[in-house]
Formats: sequence, structure tokens, C-alpha cells
Amino acid sequence: MIRVAAVGDIHMGPESQGVLRPSFETLPDCADVLLLAGDLTRHGTSDEAQVVAREIKDLGVPVVAVLGNHDHHDDRPEEVTAILRDAGAHVLEGQSVVLTGDDGPRIGVAGTKGFGGGFVGRCAGEFGEPIMKEFVRYSRRCADALCASLRELDERGCDARIALTHFSPVPDTLAGEPLEIYPFLGSYLLAEAIDTGGADLAVHGHAHAGTEHGMTGGGVKVRNVAQPVIGRAFHVYHLREREPVAAPAGDGAASG
Repeated sequence: MIRVAAVGDIHMGPESQGVLRPSFETLPDCADVLLLAGDLTRHGTSDEAQVVAREIKDLGVPVVAVLGNHDHHDDRPEEVTAILRDAGAHVLEGQSVVLTGDDGPRIGVAGTKGFGGGFVGRCAGEFGEPIMKEFVRYSRRCADALCASLRELDERGCDARIALTHFSPVPDTLAGEPLEIYPFLGSYLLAEAIDTGGADLAVHGHAHAGTEHGMTGGGVKVRNVAQPVIGRAFHVYHLREREPVAAPAGDGAASG
């Protein structure tokens, strides 16, 4: 079994230094990788990013992250990304990474922050003012990059493929949030990308009052790992390795 630890929305600041480190140091005993689903800082400052970096440095398992909207607030996402990468994290935005250990499984992760726009039947469209068109086009660019990254992982023969986003791909995991803000919490375009590109598990954050479990229309299990939802430092999900012969997308199973 492949063991995937994940958490999002940890919103760290200077006074929270060391809060997660004791739990994170147990990861080598229970997980093969740690996924961070965005909103790692409160306001996206370099000082806050340094706090996160110290929490995740030299954990003994690979760390893969995407940024969230909070990490963009100070308009320095490149600085935040650089600080996290210096601490050893793989920070993805429209890219993928394949993690391999000594004789261990090949774990592929494709990541993007994603964006909003809503879900089928109640979603924004590329119509009207230029700013509205750009809103939807930005969501589409994020989704298209995610799809391409997942397809690349399939070509690289991964034992498991995981889609990591901040915004939600499905409304299921938003249950508990006000319906009025669903368009700002995720987009169906991400789910289309996941189903088209193929994944065994999708992980996201952002929806603090949402629900942990959901599923795409194509049958890919979705997990909302926002820390207020899972109520712990991280949650571990288990994936069965794919068969050596190519299998249809979504054939791997996730539990938890």
C-alpha cells in the first residue's frame, strides 16, 4: 500500500512555529509522502513562509505542495515558493513530480492551486466583460495544466497518480459551506481535468467548513484535507499500487 499524508490550510504565522513539527516528525513511521494543499501561510509573507519551511525541513519523507489564495495575498508567490523549495519541498503549479524511494513505489503528483468559477449548472462563463472572461480563462488554464501534468505522469509509469489542488474540484466536499460561496471555493473544470488526465486520488483544501469525502463524476475519490475539516496535523490515505499492465484511469483505489 502507498501511504499518503495530507493537510491543507495550516495558515502558519510567527507564533505558530513548532506547532506541527512534533506530528510531522512521525511521518516516516506512517507515510511515504506529505502533501500540502495550499494556504500554508496567513498572508503570503516571506516571514510566514520561513515558519512553514522550518516545520517541513528534513522530515524524512518527500513533501509536495501547492500554494493557496492566502499564499498569494502579499503578491509574492514566487518568494514563498522559493523559500519552501529551499526547505526541500516540491512546489507545483501546473507541473508534476515523480517520487521514488529505494525499491519503493513510484508516486506521481500533479498540482495546481486551481481557482473558482462554480460547478455544472451554476458556473461562470466566458461571456461579457473582459475581467469576467479572464476569471474563467484563468480557471481553465489551471485545469488544463493539471490535466496535462496527470497525462505526463501516466506516460512515466507511476504506481499511483494524485491530483493536488487548493480549490475544490467537486461540490461534494463543500457540503457545510454556504451555497452562495461555492463559486469561490472551486470549479468543475478541475474535476474534468482529473477525470480526463486520470488519477487515483484528488486532494484539496480551502473549504474550512466543508466535508472530507467526495468523488468526481468519473469515479475518482476526492478528499478535502483542510485542517479545520480533518481536525489533526495530517490524515493518511492508502492507495493500492497500479498493476504493471496499463489500467484505465481511476483504477487504483483509495481508502480513508
